[in-house]
Order: sequence, then structure tokens, then C-alpha cells
Amino acid sequence: MGFKVISLGELLVEIMRDEVGVPLNISGRFLGPFPSGAPGIFINAIAKLGIECSFIGTVGNDGFGELILNRFKESGVDISNISISKDYTTGAAFIAYRKDGSREFIFHFNKAASGNIRESQIKHEIFKGVEWLHITGSTITANEMCRQSGYKAVQIAKAMGTKVCFDPNIRPELADIKRIRAVCEPVLKRTDILLPSEKEACSLAGIENENEACLELKSRGIEVIVLKRGAKGCKIYVKNRIIDIPGFTVDEVDPTGAGDSFAAGLVYARIQGWEWEKSGRFANAVGALDVARFGPMEGAPTLREALELAGI
Repeated sequence: MGFKVISLGELLVEIMRDEVGVPLNISGRFLGPFPSGAPGIFINAIAKLGIECSFIGTVGNDGFGELILNRFKESGVDISNISISKDYTTGAAFIAYRKDGSREFIFHFNKAASGNIRESQIKHEIFKGVEWLHITGSTITANEMCRQSGYKAVQIAKAMGTKVCFDPNIRPELADIKRIRAVCEPVLKRTDILLPSEKEACSLAGIENENEACLELKSRGIEVIVLKRGAKGCKIYVKNRIIDIPGFTVDEVDPTGAGDSFAAGLVYARIQGWEWEKSGRFANAVGALDVARFGPMEGAPTLREALELAGI
């Protein structure tokens, strides 16, 4: 099949408030739908960078599912491993933006087509020659079906020499932190690159300081930890080094998807064999460009745009 990257997980649409400071318990207007889902944002971004990739997931036989599949086709994502369910509708997330920059979510995907990822979809032949598997914590905490499918994908990947990139993507709307830690542990043990935010690193390690949290997580045997720091850039914990790479200044329109696009940029850089400083700078550029447009996938840059901002 010739894929270099595989991802799996929830595919959904996002429907967002058109004003900041209007919570979801108040009647008002929304914008959307926009194709979304954390692993879906990742795979869309890496496809736009020119990497051969495929996605394992499920959408409903409806307009939302068609919207997602059409976006993937436009970006170059292989959709042959995406099932179309006749029994469940495509999942959705409703989002409100708070004045402090944080967001409020209502998710509907664990009992929708988006959460209907079966172990039978995770086939050995899909992983032949694949260099990277990208998986997120939101997928494996969605429900038992998604969790077991995610575990199977990681198991096959490691057996076939595929590296695992794990983004915790902790969503307290899906499970409490104690359960999230337990669910993530089997994946952490097989992770090559861990991509937490500062808050996620602290939550996973049970330590308040993000630097100490990353060092504790790395002591568990994870080869590399890349700490996502938003506009501040990233820190890379590799071997006995901590590499601090500053971010880029852009006009932020919508932060949704920036971390997933950052992950795509980092995996792209690793496929190219770049050294860590260059890899981090490129990933920062991809993440920064993503926030310049409204909608989780809308700001995914082309390779040329990302290289230009990164100065590569």
C-alpha cells in the first residue's frame, strides 16, 4: 500500500459558537459543521505536507460523514480503511470559547459512528512498511471498543517495527484522570514519542511541575518527550538533553487543532531524518499556521508554507 503514516480514532464534526464568552447552556448561534476529531486533524495535516498516509475509523452514512471523507480526499488521505456505518450517525462536538482563552466542550462520539471502531478494522497488512502510528488518548478513553482497537494497533505496530507517536489529548469530559492514566499506561509503555501539553504532562505524572513531570515520564522508558507549549513553542526531552525551541508569533483566529497539526509537523520532520532542533522548529511552524484560520482543519498548511515560516 505504501503508507508511511497510519492514524486511527474518532472522526467527527465541530460546531462552534460564533462569539467568545457565550457558554453552551445559553441559546445562541453556532458556526459549522467543520471536519474534526484529534487524530483526523493530525492525518489531514500530514497529508497536506505530502506524506502518504491512511486512516482507520468510522463515519455515519450521512452528510457529516461525507463532509469528512471529502476533506480527506482533497488533502490526500487514503480513506480505504474508513468504514461507513448504516446504524450510527457521525459524531459531533459543540464548542464554546471562554474569555480566558479556554474552551468548553460537549462531545457526542463514543456512542456514535465515530466511536464504533472495531478490532476487525485493525489489520496487519495495513501496517506493512508503515514508519509511524499516531494515536491519541481521546480515542482510547472513548469506549471499550475504541480502547481495544487502539491497543491492537499499537501491538501490531511495535511487532512490525513501526514507531508510535502518542498524544495524550486528555479530555476530562470523557473520563476522570485516574481512569485516563490507567487507560493510557499500556500505550505509554510502547510509546517512542510522547506529545503532551504542559497540563497533560503534569496530569499523567501526578506532578505539578511540568519539567519534573516530563523527566518522570521519560524515566519510564519513553525515548523522547516533546512538550507542547502553544505560542511559547516546545521543549524536547531526548537522551540527556532538554532542547527549548521558541514558537512563532501569528495572529490567532482559532486554537482548535494546533496541537494535532504540531504533531503532524514533528512526525514529518522525523520521517525526513532532521535533527531535533530543526524538527521542533518545523513542528512549531505547522502548529502556528493552523491557528490562523477558523476551523480545526482549515489552517493546515502546505509544505511550502510551513518551510517558509520555519526558515528551512
